[in-house]
Amino acid sequence: MEARSQSQKRVIEFAIGIPHLLKGEYTEGAGTGIDVYSLRQPLGVVAGITPFNFPAMIPLWFLPYAIACGDTVVLKPSEKVPLTMHKVFQLLERTGLPKGVANLVNGSKETVEALVDHPTVRAISLVGSTPVARAVYARAAANGKRAQCQGGAKNPVIVLPDADMEAATKIVADSAFGCAGQRCLASSVAITVGEAGREFSESIANAAKSRQVGYGFDKGVQMGPVINAESKSRVEGLIEKAVKEGAKVSVDGRRAKVEGYEKGNFVGATILSDVDPRSEIAATEIFGPVLSLIHVSDVDQAIEAVNTSRFGNQACLFTRSGAAARKFRYEAQVGNIGINVGVAAPIAYFPFSGWKESFFGDLHAQGRDAVDFYTEKKVIVERWPKEWSRVF
Repeated sequence: MEARSQSQKRVIEFAIGIPHLLKGEYTEGAGTGIDVYSLRQPLGVVAGITPFNFPAMIPLWFLPYAIACGDTVVLKPSEKVPLTMHKVFQLLERTGLPKGVANLVNGSKETVEALVDHPTVRAISLVGSTPVARAVYARAAANGKRAQCQGGAKNPVIVLPDADMEAATKIVADSAFGCAGQRCLASSVAITVGEAGREFSESIANAAKSRQVGYGFDKGVQMGPVINAESKSRVEGLIEKAVKEGAKVSVDGRRAKVEGYEKGNFVGATILSDVDPRSEIAATEIFGPVLSLIHVSDVDQAIEAVNTSRFGNQACLFTRSGAAARKFRYEAQVGNIGINVGVAAPIAYFPFSGWKESFFGDLHAQGRDAVDFYTEKKVIVERWPKEWSRVF
């Protein structure tokens, strides 16, 4: 929670400093008596469409940048979690922000389509599943709008034999099972290399078994429920599908029960071992507290497994070898790289750089990309002949 608060704070601080990045360029004497310069101007009205899993953080990836760039914003939060942004907008009103600069609308698919189709809305920022991101991107492009649409992920982590196994286990467990696995950077596949296979498999299984599931405000609870009953059913159904494809359930979190909350949508931490990298489950975003284990012989096979994924949001490597880290960060075909970290979330000064089917668009959220996305450049060429000048 504290880390997410710091992330939101950095975004706002970066947005406050945007005037420096909004400056244009100037060339005096580009030709005889000719000066050329550029400036940035706001797009106008932009829209943000955000998911349920981070109801405050992700809207704040978009709102501060757009407002600081001079745009007005229409934000549509997930219909599953409408109250968080309702509270944020109440706070915005207290800042004295002029009416109409930040606007909140609620709804589902029809509302999204109306925003994407509306002629006044110039740009769309979205975080959601890959099918939704692809559809919104295509519809926005057809309407001549800019779009940055972040989709799903699979987020592999590679564990080499020389890794600090204790640290790697703790970090991967926190990444895979934090927020019940319902985040776009949650590690969901661990690829062990060589001798790392048995040791890491045993340690991560123990970490999963000891993960305390329950009501989030109860003492000692490390993981709460998934968002709703539909999500619970989907996650448990995908675990069953993995079994049919040949995977083994080393730690089974299905049918988890919490005393006092028997009707809660709890899924315990789950480990799937012996997962075939060519199986459907290895390529499916489960979006729940499920970690799949794949074993390979060397780092080249591990990187190949990363690169065959249709997703490209994040990949992490655990090692003590600088050479292995350098090879990995160069060859891995993903936009966010982690070395000995479980969540490679960039700070606000850098873009959130998903690749492949994890992102549809050209300019990413956050950092300088956000300034480029929420403004358009204008170039002015001026000539003032001497004979037009008057001397006073």
